[in-house]
Amino acid sequence: MPESKPRKKKTTPQPVDAPVAKPEGSPRWLAPVMVGLMVLGLAWIVTFYLTSAGLGLPVPQLGQWNLAVGFGLIIVGFGLTTRWR
Repeated sequence: MPESKPRKKKTTPQPVDAPVAKPEGSPRWLAPVMVGLMVLGLAWIVTFYLTSAGLGLPVPQLGQWNLAVGFGLIIVGFGLTTRWR
């Protein structure tokens, strides 16, 4: 008995891969704010150390918590560096 011809399977066209989107850069405000917060935090700490004896700057009511404010500003600045591309 003769064999029948094998059927050709219908193939669906493979979807073309979408072009890979180029990662967007960071916003323009990010770098100045990031550097500004770190410099402001450093200036806050330096001002506290230099004037803590007599003038009571930057905020006399905070006392030693001025260090926490300064380091907090620096930490927020470093936190923004994780978003920089």
